[in-house]
Amino acid sequence: MSFWNKILGNEDVRRIDYYSEGLELLASGKFHEALTSFRLALKESPGDAIVLQQIAICYTRIGMVEEAAKTYRHVLQKDPSSAGAHYGLAFILLRGEAPEEAIPHLEAFLSHAPRDDEANAHVDHARRTLSQMREGQHGRAADQTEPDVSF
Repeated sequence: MSFWNKILGNEDVRRIDYYSEGLELLASGKFHEALTSFRLALKESPGDAIVLQQIAICYTRIGMVEEAAKTYRHVLQKDPSSAGAHYGLAFILLRGEAPEEAIPHLEAFLSHAPRDDEANAHVDHARRTLSQMREGQHGRAADQTEPDVSF
């Protein structure tokens, strides 16, 4: 999109919104391209937790879960109350070898969860998963995937 037009010399001098471009690419399933756009957005806004979380989502979608977990942990070092990072990391941990490590992240997400209609499905998902884990059913949890998050 805009990034490629700029490389090919087809872009005028207007400022490119790499973050919005990354969101569009992510929504259309173009994860590698979205990752490129988010990295460019991060150059414009170094350390931005929201951009870093989108990068972690891209890493997850392309199967680079270790990089995704590392990125979520980086966000949590900067902002320990980051709901999106806790949520994303929890679902990576659930699919890993130590799913019980997801519990404190689910709890942290729920204690800092956004209170808007868009977040309701994520809050319900986290509550349901946490409940199943507390009942000892984490191996049978129906949905251990990480839905797209941007809060």
